[in-house]
Amino acid sequence: MPRFCFVLAFITGLLLPALVQAETAVWNEQSERLELSRFVDYRVESSPISFSQVQALPESEWQQNGSDSVSLGYGGDVYWFRVSLRNARAAEALTFLEISYPVLDHIELYRASAANPEQPLVLGDKQPFHERPIHHRNFVVPIAIAPDTTETLYLRVETTSSMQVPLTLWDQDAFYEAEQSRSMFEGVYYGIVLVMILYNLFVYMAVRERSFLYYVGYISSMPLFLASLHGVAFQYLWPEATWWNDQSIIVFLNLAVLFGGVFSIRFISVTRQNHPYLNRWTMAMVMTAGLLALAGLFVPYEHMILPTILAAFVGCSTMLMLSVVRWIKRDPAARYYTVAWVFMLFGGIVLALSKFTVLPRNLVTENATQVGSALGVILLSVALADRINREKKRAFAAQQRLLAEERKARMAQEDSLRVQQEANTMLEQRVQERTHDLEAVNLKLLELNARDPLTGLKNRGHFDDVFQQDVVRAYRFQQPLSLLVVDIDHFKSFNDTYGHLLGDDCLRMVAECIGRHITRPQDMAARYGGEEFVVLLPDTPEEGALRVAERIRSEIESTGFRVSGEVLRVTVSIGVCSATPARADATKEIFACADGALYQAKNLGRNRVASDPHKCQCISATALS
Repeated sequence: MPRFCFVLAFITGLLLPALVQAETAVWNEQSERLELSRFVDYRVESSPISFSQVQALPESEWQQNGSDSVSLGYGGDVYWFRVSLRNARAAEALTFLEISYPVLDHIELYRASAANPEQPLVLGDKQPFHERPIHHRNFVVPIAIAPDTTETLYLRVETTSSMQVPLTLWDQDAFYEAEQSRSMFEGVYYGIVLVMILYNLFVYMAVRERSFLYYVGYISSMPLFLASLHGVAFQYLWPEATWWNDQSIIVFLNLAVLFGGVFSIRFISVTRQNHPYLNRWTMAMVMTAGLLALAGLFVPYEHMILPTILAAFVGCSTMLMLSVVRWIKRDPAARYYTVAWVFMLFGGIVLALSKFTVLPRNLVTENATQVGSALGVILLSVALADRINREKKRAFAAQQRLLAEERKARMAQEDSLRVQQEANTMLEQRVQERTHDLEAVNLKLLELNARDPLTGLKNRGHFDDVFQQDVVRAYRFQQPLSLLVVDIDHFKSFNDTYGHLLGDDCLRMVAECIGRHITRPQDMAARYGGEEFVVLLPDTPEEGALRVAERIRSEIESTGFRVSGEVLRVTVSIGVCSATPARADATKEIFACADGALYQAKNLGRNRVASDPHKCQCISATALS
């Protein structure tokens, strides 16, 4: 009897997961985003079956997913997925269903509540991009669920890629808000890569060093592979080329391995002389990747994806091994190179393991390759720059030795001396060119250092320098000098209410209003700190300064900016000090006078201009005389 109970419990434990139906996903008043993976049931389609037959299947035919991701690996099976959605709201729920794996070949979405439930919505990367209901790199479908009802969705998925079906239900406004962050992430990544491509291409054109050309090939292939994998390329580059959309993943991944291998051999000097076996292995890997890339133009995706992933894994591991060996051999270039490949290999391994369902599919695993490759690209660019610097030092040291030898034998080697003099002339010309370029860069840096990055006005450091100079000039020529201190009223409360991003927009709006009233070349506006601005008006008496301050205050008060249907307005308080300095170092007194007037304006109720003629008179040279 105990043995029978044990067997019965064991069999029940095996069958119970298959008999349990996934619970219903509930969409309530607070829902903005709902991951549906844990609510999904699935089954393999062993033979063709209609939707009505799928609906009539008993619960024992379905298997509960029960994990944070729907990831079933590679294989030729067709799967049916089922998820139930209950709208607990009192109003109709307008949602988006996102399937965030853009390389699925064929998806049929069925709704039991549709007018013709047997007619599915067909999605997949085998369909032209313009046929999608929402033009997005992932598959996004609008789903409207009636109040207090339960909607069951069925998906039939057929693909030659990894069977991953990440389902997310979004509130439509929340989806568009999240999409801004995701688009910004993509833009930053592709912006970094584009800058590195152009930079290294220009360097190659300047120095004709083939390492840079191979590197450009690598950092061009990797982002194109990621763009194909994440659906960005299908959306923006080839929205009608459904065949090429699959094959591009094969081609660009193998090209990345090819160019990466050739670049590694040349950059860290894995030659036949110093590492014959590693050189032969790496060249074999490079040729294999080249053949796979060529085959990707003719052989279907389903036959190429597994060999390509294996080749990429072996290639990344090989290049990491090369860098470690060369680092042990004390190759200076291998230091940066090894760290860069650690980042890129980490991202590649994480992506590969997620495709084989070893790791769950989530935000980290899907973006690990982009983050790792971006860091790797930057570090490899630094490594290339370091190599150029070392080569220049070696060339300079060799030239110095040559000059010493030439000085010892100058009487007997007149021809060599003439050649050396020509070389020196060319070197001097290049130094002059580099010096000129450096001066231009320094001027640009000085201009950038003088500006506040948020508002575009001058920064406090630049203001302090110009303020001191203008006070000295006003003292020397006995001219009036006016200073305006502008402070945004209740800015802390504004920041606490609307957040720092809108606070930054507010600061930029105020800066633009101030800048429109700085009309003379000698006038200057600057951001002094936080929400405080300063305006310096040389050779301007108090009447003119008050007019400028009032115009600034009035414009800011009347200028609003729209946020989510609401027009926001802010006001400023302005303190004015106009004086003819009695000393060349009267900056503190003038600023204190304007600052005191600012506090007077705030004490009088804010949103006003105030000045303290008595204090200004005390600072002026006429008062001391």
